[in-house]
Amino acid sequence: MSSVSEGPAPQRRPRAAHRWSLQTRLIIAVVSLVALILVAIGFATGTILRSIMIENLDAQVTSASERVHLAPTGTAADVLNEGRQEVGTLLIIQNLSGFTGAYVGEDEAAVALSDDEVRGVISSIRTVDRLGWGDATVEGAGDYRVRVQGTVSGGTFAVGMPTSELTSTIAQILTTVTLLTLGGLFVLASVIAVVIQQALKPLRVVADTAARVASQPLDSGDVSITERVPDAEADASDEIGRVGAALNTLLDHVDTSLAARQRNEERMRAFVADASHELRTPLAAIRGYSELSLRSLQRSDATVDQRLAATEQSEQGLERIQAASLRMTTLVEDLLLLARLDEGKELVYGAVDLSRIAVDAVADAQVAGRGHAWHVEVGEDPVVVAGDGARLHQVAANLLTNARVHTPAGTQVTATVALDGGDAVLRVHDDGPGIDPTIADELFERFSRADSSRARQTGGTGLGLSIAKAIVSAHHGTITVDSRPGSTTFEVRLPARPADPASA
Repeated sequence: MSSVSEGPAPQRRPRAAHRWSLQTRLIIAVVSLVALILVAIGFATGTILRSIMIENLDAQVTSASERVHLAPTGTAADVLNEGRQEVGTLLIIQNLSGFTGAYVGEDEAAVALSDDEVRGVISSIRTVDRLGWGDATVEGAGDYRVRVQGTVSGGTFAVGMPTSELTSTIAQILTTVTLLTLGGLFVLASVIAVVIQQALKPLRVVADTAARVASQPLDSGDVSITERVPDAEADASDEIGRVGAALNTLLDHVDTSLAARQRNEERMRAFVADASHELRTPLAAIRGYSELSLRSLQRSDATVDQRLAATEQSEQGLERIQAASLRMTTLVEDLLLLARLDEGKELVYGAVDLSRIAVDAVADAQVAGRGHAWHVEVGEDPVVVAGDGARLHQVAANLLTNARVHTPAGTQVTATVALDGGDAVLRVHDDGPGIDPTIADELFERFSRADSSRARQTGGTGLGLSIAKAIVSAHHGTITVDSRPGSTTFEVRLPARPADPASA
């Protein structure tokens, strides 16, 4: 029992990670940037302000140390009571009697420190720089900025001022800056949210319009896209407005394409009905005449006269069968020619005299349309183009046939060939009733018919002018029509070439 190897299981596409909206990302980006700037400004401001306040505090400490007059045996409390020191001034003295310390209390009286407190202050004095400045902590009094100096007798003393005011001021400033920053960021986020919401409003309108269009069934039927971005939201003066304008242009193109598709489908259905009618009639004739001929020939009890009549009837039937097959062959060959022209095939290039083609085509048209007045106007010099003579003759014949079929008897038809700059121009003019304006824009489309009937005399299959346009386009030329009551002119322009190849 053979086993069938299974291929690798199809991999599931990873689900896209949830993304914040553009508005949210813009707000976060702006607020974060501003917050970073404000924090940097606040940090720089606090650092500079603290440096300034420390300098002021150092000046106060220096001033206090200059007011200290030491005695050989006096205590720190005696010295502070003798001078007029500010509240909070700290004094530590080392003299002959050892270390003493005191600070000025709230009542401006000196408060002596115990030996343990003095030793605690001395031990808490952190690294003193070369100028004698340092920081100390007094239990129950807080942190101090101190300056250590020497005396003439070889002792030392330290004078300090409390840093509580500096710390309090810095804390107040930082608190104020923090609150103002948070409040400012909140206001900024609110303002930015409103501004961005208004700025992105056209983009939301564009997205809503696209969503509504996407929800419409566009696969079949007569579809018309009426949704458009409002003009107020499609102002091309800004980037988002250009998106709206571009979407409107795209919707216009899609709407036009859908309308063209619907027209092509309708023409195709009409052509299928016409082709079915054109093919059904000859096929029915072929079948009928073939069955009739077979029955006539298969009669075994027929007399000689009946057999002769059957033979004559069979010959007529074969002639009708041949005529019907020729009509079907013409239709199929026209379709095949269009397909090959679309593929760039079916053309055999050479030097073609457009004047001779016009003369021959008018001569042929005179035989088929004796009720019309035919004229041809060509110059003495040949008008030579590079192309397929047979196909260009088909173009001229189609235009002349079109003039004959769609104009009443007595209409004057004129074929003109001339040079216009570097172009060879073939014009077919008639003074008939003109072309219906409702089909003028679709005249050269395939399956387009000036007469909606299926009569072979007038209706046709709607391929004649489309074949003419395909042949002219394959020759890198153009075909146009100018029609009004009493004057209709078809004009074919092809690149001209010199009559003498040696002069090219």
